[in-house]
Amino acid sequence: MNMTIRKATVQDAAAIKNLIGEYAEKGEMLPRAFGEIYDSLRDFHVCEVDGAVAGVAAVHIGWEGIAELRSVAVSKGHIGMGIGTRLVNACLDDAREMGVREVFVLTYVEGFFRKMGFDSAERDSLPQKVWMECRNKCVKYPDKCNETALTLQLD
Repeated sequence: MNMTIRKATVQDAAAIKNLIGEYAEKGEMLPRAFGEIYDSLRDFHVCEVDGAVAGVAAVHIGWEGIAELRSVAVSKGHIGMGIGTRLVNACLDDAREMGVREVFVLTYVEGFFRKMGFDSAERDSLPQKVWMECRNKCVKYPDKCNETALTLQLD
């Protein structure tokens, strides 16, 4: 098996959309339109396994010193292979290089991120800009939202 973590390219957009879409259909992730994917393509890393995209993750700089880890998705056939961890680490490395001090995530997979060093955060402590996406895209917002907010302080 040949596994590579790399920055996303234009050629990856359809695979990114499809993989995120699998999770979005189950209500486990916000959907991403092609326009959004292309607009934020530089935020994404992909994991390629034997030439096919098997996982994606993005780090989005929102404002000074703070970034959001988003759209972390691994294909069903590749879960448990360390792909998610490697993608998140690649995103965290990017965030550090850009001078980010703190990364947050809103997730249903709390245990995964806790193993990576993320700690609990109050959702209300996150800047309002975060909730724009939730308000505009999520049917669970605001009263039925059961995602966990977690943060990680970077060195």
